[in-house]
Amino acid sequence: MTPQPSLNVLGSPLKPCSLNPVTGFFRNGHCDTCADDDGCHTVCVEVTAGFLAFSRDAGNDLSTPMPDYDFPGLQPGDRWCICATRWQEALASGVSAPVSLTATHARSLEIVPLKLLQQHSTA
Repeated sequence: MTPQPSLNVLGSPLKPCSLNPVTGFFRNGHCDTCADDDGCHTVCVEVTAGFLAFSRDAGNDLSTPMPDYDFPGLQPGDRWCICATRWQEALASGVSAPVSLTATHARSLEIVPLKLLQQHSTA
């Protein structure tokens, strides 16, 4: 697995999304990606209670701790790299989580238009 260049959606170096809890496809704190990342875990969000409930109902429970995978479970306010398509689904359902543009990988733009990300950014 070779990471793609670490640039964000603004064209600058990718900033960390979260080191506590440690996120990312590579669990390096960044929303880095590679060809093996079929889910495109590239959008850095600040999760909300609504988003966590939506994700759980869609089959991806991000709230429940999973010690076997060293996953503490997310709480509202935590930042996490999520799949670009899941972010779009949440947006369509009215529960999108705020996006950190500087920590969202440029590959996200293959799925989500920059304008949408900007409209829902934390900055």
